[in-house]
Amino acid sequence: MTHEERVTNEARARILKALAHPSRIFIVDKLQDGPKSVNELTRLVGSDVSTVSRHLSVLKGVGVLSDRRDGVTTYYSLACPCVQSFFEGVEMVLRHNLSMQQSALNPPENVTS
Repeated sequence: MTHEERVTNEARARILKALAHPSRIFIVDKLQDGPKSVNELTRLVGSDVSTVSRHLSVLKGVGVLSDRRDGVTTYYSLACPCVQSFFEGVEMVLRHNLSMQQSALNPPENVTS
């Protein structure tokens, strides 16, 4: 692996690590509908404000989210809409895996003539 490849893969790993939590995936999924305040996200996630704020900080730190302040309220949004395409790819892998598992559990019966 070249130095450039290593740097690129380390950056990718940081993003994937930031996304590797169910609450963070949920937050990103909800932000696909548009910007939301910390209070809205806290209500949706069902955790306390400090926990949700920590999740938001992690996602913002790797560039997945951006924020803007409006008075005392902070609104978060996706920094790049391509995250939706990434999730679609993950779901395709899940469907493929399920299909493979179903095929393994239900192999076609041999037809003898």
